[in-house]
Amino acid sequence: MLFGTALLTIGCTKEEEETPSGPTGGTWSLNTVQNGNVVTVKDSTNQNFTFTNDRTWLLWGFVKVQNGATLTIEPGTIIKGDKATKATLVIERGAKIIAEGTAAQPIVFTSNEPPGQRNYGDWGGLIICGKAPNNAGANVLLEGGTGATFGGSLSDDNSGILRYVRIEFPGIAYQVNNEINGLTLGAVGSGTTMDHIQVSYSGDDSYEWFGGSVNASHLVAFRGWDDDFDTDNGYAGRVQFGVALRDPAIADPSGSNGVESDNDASGSSSAPVTSPIFSNISLYGPLTVDPNTGNMNTLFKRGAHLRRNTRLSLYNSVIAGWPTDLLLDGGPTGDNVDADLLQVRNTHLAAWGTIALDTVSGAGFDPIAWFGTTGWGNAINSDLSSLGLPTPFSLAVPSFRPNGGSALLSGADFSSTNLVNPFFTPVSYKGAFGGEDWTSGWCNWDPQNTVY
Repeated sequence: MLFGTALLTIGCTKEEEETPSGPTGGTWSLNTVQNGNVVTVKDSTNQNFTFTNDRTWLLWGFVKVQNGATLTIEPGTIIKGDKATKATLVIERGAKIIAEGTAAQPIVFTSNEPPGQRNYGDWGGLIICGKAPNNAGANVLLEGGTGATFGGSLSDDNSGILRYVRIEFPGIAYQVNNEINGLTLGAVGSGTTMDHIQVSYSGDDSYEWFGGSVNASHLVAFRGWDDDFDTDNGYAGRVQFGVALRDPAIADPSGSNGVESDNDASGSSSAPVTSPIFSNISLYGPLTVDPNTGNMNTLFKRGAHLRRNTRLSLYNSVIAGWPTDLLLDGGPTGDNVDADLLQVRNTHLAAWGTIALDTVSGAGFDPIAWFGTTGWGNAINSDLSSLGLPTPFSLAVPSFRPNGGSALLSGADFSSTNLVNPFFTPVSYKGAFGGEDWTSGWCNWDPQNTVY
């Protein structure tokens, strides 16, 4: 069963070599090289190590933190990725990253290119692998060419802390159909802490989860290339307060979505089934920035594409300004809808212009009627202004807080059993923002011209 609608469719002199010591006396396996205030880091370590904020750290090639080692990154530290070597930081299974920034001193991973010359995919990105369950196996090779593996049976596995972290200009196609995302999470467990993260100008997905159970909050996906939030292979964590904002000119040849979710590549019933719970998410598509459809890249597709037997559920959210806001795709996904294993509640969809119904193969299933089921609190709006949001959004200085009187400022509901969990913070508003702009002070909307 495939069902849907256009709105709801189911060179310098030789440097001095030094080997900095880690917090417990450990060392990087191979020499680091310091040139002035820049320390180049290569290869791997099985010892504890610290990136201090009094230097700039340059990643060269695949830099791996191995089983048993912890990489600590001080608040305010700048880490750059080398373009030619497709630099990527890999936290392997059994290793940890403690990257605990603050709103005043966020930790920044960014391009090593000069201001004004940075671009999508200037370096690989950040990869974290864990030992939590997934449906691909216990020893799965992660895509991206790093050789990292993920998987296990420890749902509460702890890979460390990411807090107040920015990741800028990452995301590469290492090989055809073998990409590295801005932030890649392979079977990361719920013992890991993730909040206040911004991924900007990613050359692939901004965030992708391959299985695992890690929870995350206050996530920003800004001007990404492919999908903003991608969940696969049995990911079963919880996500609250996330916003995506797109550049209307930039999209991926495969088709760009806000959320994309599969159980696996074939849509099998392999367990655990992909079943994340998202609440207070704002997915703002290209037409929220430029309402002129003639200026939009035609490769933009859906605000949320739920397919291949996913059981992702979405609550208290808003999807606006996409060619198609919500697509529920395929027979197994339809079965999950029928069984109420895939839920959408207290969520607004806002098209741009005419709302058209295009049921491809509904077999009696009416997606508009399903979405509008009495008591579910869902609504369809004609545009952003009817939602009481600033329109159009600015890519230079986006303002996400709803205007006074907006329907988004009330009506959230946390009574669903899926939301009765200490992780979730019950709020009255729908979408990622109420009266407070939690991106203020630590997010950067112009990393292209920032001098690091």
